[in-house]
Amino acid sequence: MIQLNLYGTLGCHLCEAALAELAPLMTDVQVNQVDIADSNELMARYQLRIPVLQRPDSGAELDWPFDLASLMVWLGDSLREEG
Repeated sequence: MIQLNLYGTLGCHLCEAALAELAPLMTDVQVNQVDIADSNELMARYQLRIPVLQRPDSGAELDWPFDLASLMVWLGDSLREEG
């Protein structure tokens, strides 16, 4: 299973849209939602960029906007290996 962090905050409609884009992949992807409001460091890094997906294994990040097709490209071989 591919682990992802989704940086966002409560009440973020774009974060909800990002989760909706991830929904078809949920059998292969586990998403850890990280509220940036809980950390000054995360606020400084992500407040103007959320939602942002991050792969903890590589540190690679994907900024919004993204759709299912761009997610598939970003996940690349990792997703094919899972499937």
